[in-house]
Amino acid sequence: MRRLAAIGCTTVLVSGLTASAVARPPAPKDDTLARAFENVSRSTTWTKTGSLRLDFNTHHPQAMEVVGDRTYLSSVEITEAPEKYPEPVGGYDRTPGKGVGHLFVLDREGNLLEDVVLGEGDMYHPGGLDVDRDGGIWLPVAEYRPDSRAIVYKVDPRTFEATEMFTVDDHVGGVVRDQVTGRVVGQSWGSRRFYEWTPDGRQKARWLNDSHVVDYQDCEYVASRKALCSGVAGLPAQPGAGTPYELGGFALLDLRSRTILHEVPTQLWSTAGHVVTRNPTDIDAAGSRLTMYAAPDDFGEGNDTELLTYEATVTPLR
Repeated sequence: MRRLAAIGCTTVLVSGLTASAVARPPAPKDDTLARAFENVSRSTTWTKTGSLRLDFNTHHPQAMEVVGDRTYLSSVEITEAPEKYPEPVGGYDRTPGKGVGHLFVLDREGNLLEDVVLGEGDMYHPGGLDVDRDGGIWLPVAEYRPDSRAIVYKVDPRTFEATEMFTVDDHVGGVVRDQVTGRVVGQSWGSRRFYEWTPDGRQKARWLNDSHVVDYQDCEYVASRKALCSGVAGLPAQPGAGTPYELGGFALLDLRSRTILHEVPTQLWSTAGHVVTRNPTDIDAAGSRLTMYAAPDDFGEGNDTELLTYEATVTPLR
């Protein structure tokens, strides 16, 4: 396994990270999240309670986890956009493009503490990330095209050293770490396929996504053996509309049965007019109260990237 050193930003870190900065919430809280989310519906009222503009170039954010007093945000810096081929070339439908993968570490005030640069060659596009029980940050970095290649990394939350855990002969758009089996579950481009690997990359299973509502962009592990995923689908809009319609949504997946337990659309909008589940999201629960964090806008859009906070109180569906 190869290791990459973190590239530090100019912000000075307070010496040492607190335990809350590196450890996942305990399993009982995750159980609360699973139960609460199953009561979310189209009628659920999400109230916007916060908006924090990030004062640095976030590029194109991809995924987010809020853990203790830290926020982990993955992002891709595109220096040369991929271009579609007239006809497939070597099994690819587009050029690889060029870019740089980032894992940003922020405090809860949005200050940039660390910039971990990830990737190798044509693999520069980070995806959905997950934080395991020991605080390790798991995320893929893939080529920015379907049916390609990816590296799955684990980043140490104390040293920010990145370890290459394994490679995959497909685009991997996000991963979660099953905290019961220790295995890693990831999804392909557009989340049309799911894979399950051992931590060293041996593929144990592959299955198709039962849902065609949204393409998952960001998933997080939820006890016991579930994943809560958010995403977006660009759909044709009504005649006369200038842009495609962005349908957002969440889905709760069962990692044992590989089925969808609960699925709901989410139509909340950012400053730049994007649905909030377009890219990074994270949801926490305290009893029946849910807190959603989202960062749908890129740097240079609207008011640049803003960390949005929404809250909702759910009651049992009838």
